[in-house]
Amino acid sequence: MLDIKLIREDIEKVAKALARRGKDFRSELEKLTELDNERRNSLQNSENLKNRKKKLSAEVGRLKKQGADADKQMAEVKSINEQIGEWDHKVGEVETSIRDMLLHIPNAPDSSIPEGLDENSNEELRVIGSRPEFDFDPKNHVELAEGLDMLDLKRAAKLSGSRFAVYKNDGAKLLRALINFMLDEQGGNGYQELYPPFLVNKESMTATGQLPKFEEDLFVMRDDDLYLIPTAEVPVTNYHRNETLAADELPIKYTAYTPCFRREAGSYGKDTQGLIRQHQFDKVELVKFVEPDQAEAELDALVADAESILKKLDLHYRVVVLCAGDMGFSACKTYDLEVWLPAQGCFREISSCSSFSDYQARRGNIRFKRKTGKPEWVYTLNGSGLAAGRLFVALLENFQNADGSVSIPPALRPYLNSREQFKK
Repeated sequence: MLDIKLIREDIEKVAKALARRGKDFRSELEKLTELDNERRNSLQNSENLKNRKKKLSAEVGRLKKQGADADKQMAEVKSINEQIGEWDHKVGEVETSIRDMLLHIPNAPDSSIPEGLDENSNEELRVIGSRPEFDFDPKNHVELAEGLDMLDLKRAAKLSGSRFAVYKNDGAKLLRALINFMLDEQGGNGYQELYPPFLVNKESMTATGQLPKFEEDLFVMRDDDLYLIPTAEVPVTNYHRNETLAADELPIKYTAYTPCFRREAGSYGKDTQGLIRQHQFDKVELVKFVEPDQAEAELDALVADAESILKKLDLHYRVVVLCAGDMGFSACKTYDLEVWLPAQGCFREISSCSSFSDYQARRGNIRFKRKTGKPEWVYTLNGSGLAAGRLFVALLENFQNADGSVSIPPALRPYLNSREQFKK
C-alpha cells in the first residue's frame, strides 16, 4: 500500500500519479489526510496525558513518602488513565480506517511508463525472432490437440463446467515437460525452487493485493477461511511476510510451479477459445526480493529470465511496456511478453513481469536491514516464467505441420524421451 507520509507531505503529487490510471483518487486521498491528522492529534493527546500521568505518579510517590494526603492526585491519575484508554482506542479505530482505505488504493505508476488508459497505448520495445511461414492454412491449438488426442475439453466440461481442460496422453506429457523444462531453466538462472501450498489465508491474499479489491475473482473455501491461489506470487511473496531480511542476502530469487485458479469474473465472452483463458491453469512463477536501488536492474534481469524460455524454444515474441491505465492494481511498472499465435494472427500475453516498489512489502510487513541503520521496506518483483498452458498453445500452433503433426523444439526433446514429433 502507499505510504501515508508521502500522501500527507505531497498529496498533489500522489493524486496526479494515480490519475494516470484513469481514475481520480483525490477525494480518497483528502479523506486519508483528514484521518491521519485525527490519528496524530489523538496520539498527541494520549502522549500529553501520559506525560501528565508520569508527573502526577511521581508526586503521589513523594507525598506518600512524606505521609501527606495524595487522594486528589490519585483520583486525577485514575481519570487520566480512563482518558488515555479512550484516546488510544480512538487511535486504533482511526488506524484501522486508514489501513482499510489504503488497501483500496492502487500503487502509483512509475514516472517512466507511457501514458494511456488501455492496451492500445502500450509501447512495443522489441520483437524477437520471425513469424513461422506455412504453405497450408494453419490450424488452431484446439484442432491440433484434439486431432492428436492430447486434449479433451468436452469431458472437462462434464467434470467441472466450462473453461476447464483435461490434458491426455502426449498432451499431459507435453504439459509436464514444459513445467519441468521451465523450472530447470530458472534454477539455472539462479532461482531457488519452492513448492508452496495452493491454499492460503486472507492475510496472504491481502499482502499481495488480491484482497479486498479482487475478491470476486477468487475461489474461496466454504468452511475454511482459505482461498485457492490465483498465482504462485501469493504464497511465495508471503513466504517472508512479517520478516526482516538481511541486506547481504538480497536479492532473494524464487521460482515455483503451481496450478492457478481464477474465476475471471466479468470476462465471459473474452479470450475463451480453448486454453487461452481457463479457470484452472498451470504456471511457473518468478519472485524477487531486492533493495530499492536494485529494483530497476533486477526487473530487467527478471524479464530476460522469462524471455530465456521463449528464446530456447525458438518462439517468435515481443516485449511491451504497459501504459499506466493498463497496469495491474499493485504494480508500478510492468513488461509483458507476448508470443505469436499463428491461428489468431496476433501476439498474446504469456508473461507479465512487474515491479511493485514497496507496495506489497508495506501490506505484508516485509523489510530488510543493512549492517547499520533502521530496517527499510524491501522491494518485490515477480513475473510468469511462463504460463504453461499458453506455452502449450504456442508450441502446437507455431510448430505444426501440414499433416497435423507437431514438431518438438530441440530444447524440449530431452524431457520427452528425445522424441522429435507428436504424430497421430
